[in-house]
Amino acid sequence: QVQLVESGGGLVQPGGSLRLSCAASGSVSSINAMAWYRQSPGKQRELVAALSSEDNTNYADSVKGRFTISRDNAKNTVYLQMNSLKPEDTGVYYCNSGTYSGGIYNYGDFWGLGTQVTVSS
Repeated sequence: QVQLVESGGGLVQPGGSLRLSCAASGSVSSINAMAWYRQSPGKQRELVAALSSEDNTNYADSVKGRFTISRDNAKNTVYLQMNSLKPEDTGVYYCNSGTYSGGIYNYGDFWGLGTQVTVSS
């Protein structure tokens, strides 16, 4: 079992920045890859960024060049640095523990409860 707790969300103006954190606990040695998803109002949950244990990354086209996923292994924490935020980035951001194979991230069973990001003037 892996427990994931997100933090760092909030209200930010367009063009602003936020850094989300996802702290993992439990069977962290079993983690192969981590990812951030978001669910915007009226839309399905979508993959935003993924990071493998070998530092391979995937990003949604809509966030490339603006968002960066990273981790601190000593703290068992994954981050999502979000710059140049847009209103369409608004949503609940979830952390997920999954697998990474053939350049593709496959979501796993463990999810956090999410953190709300609202981009609005």
